[in-house]
Amino acid sequence: MGGAAVAAHGKTWHHYAGKLMGATMWFWVFHRLREDGDVLLGYRKAWEHKGHHGSHHTQGDPSHH
Repeated sequence: MGGAAVAAHGKTWHHYAGKLMGATMWFWVFHRLREDGDVLLGYRKAWEHKGHHGSHHTQGDPSHH
């Protein structure tokens, strides 16, 4: 009744593809944490921009009025 569970052996490329996809996921998570970690931790509101992605304000340019 209580037989031992045996893990299925997959192909080698499945193993490495899984590791690659897992690493990619963690790199993305850490990138987003670096970019938006202060919002996640509650130090800043999501609508308060840091301003490093370019400014939409064009002071002194009459062509944008």
